[in-house]
Parts: sequence; structure tokens; C-alpha cells
Amino acid sequence: MNAERLAERLATVRRRIADAAESAGRDPAGVDLLAVTKGWGVDAAEAAMALGLTRLGENRVQEAEPKIAALPSAEWHLIGPLQSNKVRRAVNAFTALDALDSFRLLERIQAACTEFAVTRAVLLEVNVAGDPAKHGFAPTELTDALADGSLTARLDRDTSVQVAGLMTVAPLVSDLEDARPAFAGLRVLRDRLEDGLGRALPVLSMGMSADLEIAVAEGATMVRLGTALFGPRAV
Repeated sequence: MNAERLAERLATVRRRIADAAESAGRDPAGVDLLAVTKGWGVDAAEAAMALGLTRLGENRVQEAEPKIAALPSAEWHLIGPLQSNKVRRAVNAFTALDALDSFRLLERIQAACTEFAVTRAVLLEVNVAGDPAKHGFAPTELTDALADGSLTARLDRDTSVQVAGLMTVAPLVSDLEDARPAFAGLRVLRDRLEDGLGRALPVLSMGMSADLEIAVAEGATMVRLGTALFGPRAV
């Protein structure tokens, strides 16, 4: 990993975030950057940390484990789908699980956290656009659970799992403006859930390398960036 090139890309990314936030009347400090190191080796993660990027994201448990072992001081986020048979490994390895896409998975994570006596932050992944190729809760699944009280019961069942907010992946579109409804929809859903639950869900993880400006304009508090920082993936 070319550290100088990474530093240049990081400066560009930070300018993009700042410009987008200021255009939307937001404080750029309210947008966290998650550096996605999937497809890159430990050297890329080390270079990112040397530049102050301590929040690192990975898609697969097995790819991440050796990187986490090498850099345990980072704040590691699992941003890809989590298979049931890897829940215990994920809970052991990651600081945060950002793609929780079912209530059954929530229960498994709660059980693992109890077993290992650890606390983990999670995000509920929402398939706002209803894209059959994407994972996540349907928005109505969460609003229905809010209405019947089961969402509150599930979130309160085990305080070792802390639901910090929502995450979404926008659909692939030829015009980036077409991603805006997914980001706006996640923000509206988050606000509705906060009102109904009577608690804050401060994290909106949305926006990637191509569409981060639109996500920031629609309220993203975390953007997940890989290519914009590291270039095309090595694998």
C-alpha cells in the first residue's frame, strides 16, 4: 500500500465530506468515515490507522480475523451479511456488527454476547428500496414491530447488544441522484423509530465511494469508503 497515495486520497475524501456537509448546513464533524479494507491486506489497514483511520470495515468474518488479530486496537465493523454459523466468531472478533438483517440473527447475537460476557454495538440493515439482490429488513417489518410493541421488547431483551442506528446499501443506479430516495427513506424511518421507541438511534450508515455526497446531504452520520481511499480492490 502506497502510504503517500492513501494520504492524498484521504485528503480528497475529507474535502468531499466537508463540502457535502457544509452544502447541507451540517457540521462535517458529524460524519464519521469507515475505511473499508475488504480485499486488502494488513498493510492497507496499518497504513489507514497510521493516518488516523481507526474505524475499519470488513465484509467477511474469515477474511477479517487475521487483520483483527494483527491490529486489535482498531474499531472493527462487520459490514457484510452475517451467517448464523459465524455469529460466535463475529461477536468475538468485531467491535460492531453493522448489517443485522433479521430478528433471528439479533437473538443469536444476544445469546453470544451473553455467553462471552461482552457488549456489542449493532446496526439494523434496512433494504429501503426493496431490492431483491440486497439483504436487510423491509421498512414495514420494523414499523409493524414498532406498532405491536415487539420491537421494544426485542431491543430491551439483552442490554449487551446496543442498537445504535440503521444501515442501508443504495441500489445500483446509472444516475446517482436515483440513490437519494433510499437515503432519505432511511432517515425518515430512523426518525419514526426514534419517536416510537423513545430513544435515540444516532447512527445512519449510508453512502459509499460514489454516492457519499448524496448520503451526507440526506443525513448520513457514517459513510463506508473503500475504493475512494484504497483504489480498486486487490482481490
